[in-house]
Amino acid sequence: MKCIIFDKELDYDGSQISSLWGYNIADVQDDSIIAFRGACDVKIEHMIDLEDKKADESIISPDMLHFIIEHFDSTDLKLIYTRQRLFTSIVFETLNARGVSTNREGDDLFVNKKKLTVSIASTSAVSQKIHFGINVTHDFYGNLNDIGINESGVNELMREIAERYTHEFEDIEKDLRKSRSLDMI
Repeated sequence: MKCIIFDKELDYDGSQISSLWGYNIADVQDDSIIAFRGACDVKIEHMIDLEDKKADESIISPDMLHFIIEHFDSTDLKLIYTRQRLFTSIVFETLNARGVSTNREGDDLFVNKKKLTVSIASTSAVSQKIHFGINVTHDFYGNLNDIGINESGVNELMREIAERYTHEFEDIEKDLRKSRSLDMI
């Protein structure tokens, strides 16, 4: 699994959830997590969540950490939602290890009863995709600045989360190669 951290800012408009975005922007053809920082303004034509689309919801943030995950081993929707929950748990654990008390409800994290994150998962004919965003600043929702994570801490947090997810999948791959099947017992 490739872990790519962009140093330059890149805004998220929802088009990045499309298949092979990582290949188009960073020449990566492997399973990957690409992390970057930038504003968020999901256009209605890129809205994946039908409840949000029907309610004409907006997903906007002036400054967010973004994680785009793509897996090519399956197009199973239940599996990518499971991976999305795993990623959410990794973010939850990482923040809690830094002394930030969060609550997790499904694929959402809350701090001081304010929603801190946004996330969506979906599949295409060739891959599974996840977008996960964490507010760095926001006037209404929870955000990293309000909970005391400063500028240098934001970039460290982004790197740590991406690397932890990568490590988790490398570790799973190792476990797959050391376990014998039940039919061998």
